[in-house]
Amino acid sequence: MAARSRPVDAGAERLGLVIKRAEQVLIAEKTRVLRPFGLTVPQYAAMVAIAATPGISGARAARLCHVTPQTMAVVLAGLEAKGLIERQPSGDHAQVLVTRLTRAGHALFRRADAAALAVEERLAAAFSDAELVTLRELLVRAAEAIPAPAAAG
Repeated sequence: MAARSRPVDAGAERLGLVIKRAEQVLIAEKTRVLRPFGLTVPQYAAMVAIAATPGISGARAARLCHVTPQTMAVVLAGLEAKGLIERQPSGDHAQVLVTRLTRAGHALFRRADAAALAVEERLAAAFSDAELVTLRELLVRAAEAIPAPAAAG
């Protein structure tokens, strides 16, 4: 199906801008509530992935957090330097490091997660239960609507 050509309506917000605005407001508020814990939103997201999947590889954590492996390597190095995670060679693959939260990491994560979840609960409170189901479905559909460009090569 060919794309429809439409004149630009300066008075209407474009869909991409509305989605970006919602994301920016959410990230800004999570940044604010995570700051007292000494965590960035990417560090918190990595800790969510690690807490959910102890022994996760950096590559898998990158996929779960929708970042590149290189970006995740930087995030994990920062968490490791703070003593919040530990990485060890996998028993199955010597080249793969598995990652777990340390005791201090678990303690900090529990407190930071409560603060981040409170932000999400405030967001969810703006919608009825039925609207939340619809919103999730629509956001998943939006994420799937634009295929990723094919890899060059």
